[in-house]
Amino acid sequence: MSFRLGASVLSLSLSLAAALPAAQAQTRAKGAPITAAIVSNYPPLEFKDPATAKLTGFDVEFGEALAAKLGTTIKWEETSFDQMLASLATGRVDIILSGMTDLPARRDAVRFIDYLKTGPQFFVLKERAAEFAGMAALCGRKVGASRRTSFPAEIAKWSDDNCVKAGKPPIAVSGTEGSADARTQLRQGRLDAAVQGGETLPYIMGQETGTYATLGKPISFQYVGLAMPRKSEALAAELGEAMAKLIADGTYAKIAAKWGLQEFTVPKLIVDSAN
Repeated sequence: MSFRLGASVLSLSLSLAAALPAAQAQTRAKGAPITAAIVSNYPPLEFKDPATAKLTGFDVEFGEALAAKLGTTIKWEETSFDQMLASLATGRVDIILSGMTDLPARRDAVRFIDYLKTGPQFFVLKERAAEFAGMAALCGRKVGASRRTSFPAEIAKWSDDNCVKAGKPPIAVSGTEGSADARTQLRQGRLDAAVQGGETLPYIMGQETGTYATLGKPISFQYVGLAMPRKSEALAAELGEAMAKLIADGTYAKIAAKWGLQEFTVPKLIVDSAN
């Protein structure tokens, strides 16, 4: 798919840059590498290639393409999910590019350039799929998701709306150490179901053929965003324009197709979930 760089995109980039004092706009030297926080455990967005132990995935290729549009390179700073926002606030990194959901609660501190659509998705072991004729069968069951994400709260909200209000027992929500831990507990029978971002499940199911089955549709709609400090207006303008160019020349679509994410792409530049 290919899109032209619209006047609104250019206007956004120019207005962000024009609003800056000259000194602030020059805080990052032209052509300097962009340092990005990343957590390498969320395939196909970011993970270590088992054969080479090198970082790979959609976010890695997308970040490198953005940097190339700006005539620079990207330096990956591996960290934990819990430390990403702190690293951004202290200036250890320039951006976060690691499958972070664009949530209103995070926008006081950071600005997001949204680059994928997503939503928390229930899934179960395929061998137990017959136990779950519909999503209502999750009521009273134990469901896990990474405690570092918004997913446990999303599960609890869905349970209140669809189980408790219907007079059924609530879901027992279990926070796990990450999506990989949730899948491990699911395989061990410690969980009845798990939740993960819908954009990651096709890849996981392709890697572990015949292991999992999705249940129903995503329970909410969200964006995944590249995050940067709200004060970094010049960088936001540069990255916004680079994103729009990647969409326009088809590079973004090509990278998404390589990682099986065609259904989760965005058609234009989106900042802080504003279409």
